Amino acid sequence: MTTDTTDWDGQGLPPAAQARMDRGRAGGPSSSLFGISGQAALEACGFSVVGEVMGCIVQHIGFTGYGGCGYYAAGPMGYAVGYRPGVRTSSGGGLAGFAPYVDALYHGYDMAVLRMLLECRDLHGDGVVGVRLQQTHLGQDNREFIAYGTAVRSHGKTRPANLFSTLLPAHDVAKLLHGGWAPAAIAIGISLAIRHDDWVTVQEARTWGANTEVSGYTDLVNHVRNDARQQFAHRTAAYGADGAIMSGMSLDIWEIEPGEGHRDHVALSFVEGTAISRFHRGAIAPTSSLKILSLSDRHIVPGRKS
Repeated sequence: MTTDTTDWDGQGLPPAAQARMDRGRAGGPSSSLFGISGQAALEACGFSVVGEVMGCIVQHIGFTGYGGCGYYAAGPMGYAVGYRPGVRTSSGGGLAGFAPYVDALYHGYDMAVLRMLLECRDLHGDGVVGVRLQQTHLGQDNREFIAYGTAVRSHGKTRPANLFSTLLPAHDVAKLLHGGWAPAAIAIGISLAIRHDDWVTVQEARTWGANTEVSGYTDLVNHVRNDARQQFAHRTAAYGADGAIMSGMSLDIWEIEPGEGHRDHVALSFVEGTAISRFHRGAIAPTSSLKILSLSDRHIVPGRKS
C-alpha cells in the first residue's frame, strides 16, 4: 500500500506515520524495545506497553552563521588568546558566531522528539521510555534527526497531565519511581565554540615537541563542555523539573583554515539526559501510577508544571 504525501503541509505527523498510528489503534500486537526485566519492572509500577513510537525530520543545514575566526583579543606579545562562543543561550542568543547552526541542531532534535510524542498521543500513551536520539548525515548538507522509544500507558483510569519522555531504560525508570521521582522530559544542551590557533598553541601542538599540555585546546574544550552543561541546565529548568539525570556527553573537534596559513579549531559539545520531578518525599514512595501522575489538563509539552 502506498501513501500519498503530496498534500502534507509539515504539520502534525507525516502521512506514513499517521497511517501506522491508525493501524496501531485498530488493535493487534504491540511492539516494544524493552527487555523482559525492564517491561516487568514497569508493569509493577503501573505502566503497560502500547507500542514502539518514532519521530524524525530531514533538515537541510546550509547556513552556519560563521562570522570569522575565533581571534578577538591579543595576549602577551600579540598572541591571540580568545575564542568566539557563538552559542545559543536561554535568552535566545543572537546571530553571532555559530548560533544559527546550533539553533538548527536544536530544531532537528526538538522536532524529532515532538513527532515521537505525537505518535505516543495517537496511541493513547502517557509517555515514552528508553528513548534513543540519533543524527545521520545524508550528504549535501542534509541530516536526519530521529528519536524513538517505547510508549507506555498508566493502568489507571486517570490520565497524566503531560506526555513524558526519558532516555532512561525501563528498569531505571522503575527504580526512579520507587525512589519518589518521575521522568518529565528529555533535555539536551548544545554548544559550539571556535578558537584561533595562536603562536603558543601552534608550538605546543607540534608533533615533534615535548609531551606538554596544549593550553589553547584545553581552554576551548573546557569552555564548550561547560557551556553545553549550562544549556542543559537551562532547558531542564524550563520544563519546571527539580533535577536531571545526565545520560551522555560527547565532543567533536575539527580544524578549519579560513585563510592561508591561518588555522582555527572548532569544538562541538552535546549533552543529553532526562529532566526529573519529585512527587514523594517520604521514606517509602508509592508505586501506583494513580498516586504518581499529575491530574491537571493534558498538554503535549512534556514535563512542564501547571
